[in-house]
Amino acid sequence: MAHTEDSSRPKYQRIADTLREAIEAGQYGPGDRLPGENDLMATHGVARMTARQALGVLRDEGLAEARKGAGVFVRTFRPLRRRGIQRLAEQQWGNGRSIWSADIEGRSLEVDQLTVSEEAAPERIGAVLELDAEKPVCVRRRRFVLDGKPVLLATSYLPMPLVAGSAITREDTGEGGTYARLADLGHKPVHFREEVRSRMPSKDEVARLSMLEGTPVMLICRTAFTAEGRPVEVNEMTLDAASYVLEYDFDA
Repeated sequence: MAHTEDSSRPKYQRIADTLREAIEAGQYGPGDRLPGENDLMATHGVARMTARQALGVLRDEGLAEARKGAGVFVRTFRPLRRRGIQRLAEQQWGNGRSIWSADIEGRSLEVDQLTVSEEAAPERIGAVLELDAEKPVCVRRRRFVLDGKPVLLATSYLPMPLVAGSAITREDTGEGGTYARLADLGHKPVHFREEVRSRMPSKDEVARLSMLEGTPVMLICRTAFTAEGRPVEVNEMTLDAASYVLEYDFDA
C-alpha cells in the first residue's frame, strides 16, 4: 500500500517510510546498500542528524543493519511468519510433526540449547497450573535458531506428577513433541490460550538472541488445557521482534 504523505509527522519518519516502501517494492533487495546519510541529506534537503534518525528507524525495525565503515544494508534475514492457529492444530503434532513445521517452510531450524530439569514451581506458574506452593514441575528450556540466527527462548512448565517417567522429562520427546506425549499419557491438549506482550530486552536476552540494538522482544505466554479444562503446560516464550511476523488466520 502506498504511503500517504503526512506533513505532521517528523521528517525523519517520512524519509524512513520512503525507504521502507522501496524495500517492500523490491527496489532494494536483501544485502543491498541503502542510501547513506550524505545521499539522504542531498535528496531530501535535511540535516545529517535527520538522515541518521531515518536510517535508525529501519535498523530498529529490523529491516536494515549497519556495517562498520561500509554503510547501512537491507537485512538478509527473512522474518519468520508465526502462524499462531495452524501451528497448534492437532493435525500438526497429532501426526508426528513439529508445530514449527507450520512456520518454517523448509528453512533450517535447530534447538542449540536445551535443558530439562525438575524444579519447584514459581508462584506465577503454580497459580496457572493449579498446583500447591512449591510443588515440582518439569522445566524444559530451549533456544531456537533459524537459518543460523537465534530467534526464540522458550521455557515450558509441566506438572511433574503428570509427566514423571515419560519422554517429556528427557531431551528428545519424540515425534510430535510434548503435546503428542501428553496425548499418549491421556492428557491431550484441546484448547490453548496465548497472551502477547512486548518490552525492551534484558542484556542477557540481547546476547542470547543476537539482537540488533533498539529492538524489542515479544513475550508470548501459552497455556495448554485438556478437554476437562485442566491446565497441563505453561510455555513462556521470548521472541526477537525483528525476526517475527505474528499471523492469526481464522473464520468469522
